[in-house]
Amino acid sequence: MTNATRVQVLEYLQAHRVATLATEADGNLWAAAVFYVSDGFTLYFLSSPTSRHGLNLAGNPRVAATIHEDYADWTEIKGVQLEGVTTQLSGADETAVRTLYAKKFPIAGDLAQAPEAIVRAMARVRWYRLDPRRIFFINNAAGFGSRAEVDIDA
Repeated sequence: MTNATRVQVLEYLQAHRVATLATEADGNLWAAAVFYVSDGFTLYFLSSPTSRHGLNLAGNPRVAATIHEDYADWTEIKGVQLEGVTTQLSGADETAVRTLYAKKFPIAGDLAQAPEAIVRAMARVRWYRLDPRRIFFINNAAGFGSRAEVDIDA
C-alpha cells in the first residue's frame, strides 16, 4: 500500500456521506445505511438504539461497512471496505461529534431551523464511533479487481 492510497481513502471518506453498516446478533446478519462523518479513518454516525442494527450493536459492537457509489461501469468502481468496532458515545465525546457532524450535515447542527420531524428524530438517536481495524480500497480504475489494504496505523 502506498501513501497515495492512504490519501485516496481519506479523501474518499471525506467526499462521501453514506456507509452501509453490517451488524450481527445471534447469528443473524443485518445491513443498514447510515449517514457518517469521518475524522481520519474513524467514522461517526447516529442511529436509533431501537433499530435492528442499533440493537445488534448493543450486543455485538463488531461491524463491517462499505462506502461506494452506484457505478454503471465496472471499470470505474471505487470504494472502501472496512471492519471495526463501534462504541456508543456520550458526554463531551458526543458534543464534539455533534459539532463535527453539523459541519457535514448542517441540518443536524441547527435544530432550531430544522423541520419538526428531524428535531423529533434527533431526540431519539444515539451517537456512535466506528474505529476501523482493517480498511481496503477498491479501485477498478487501477485495474479490474484492484484492492489494497490501507495501513491505518502508519
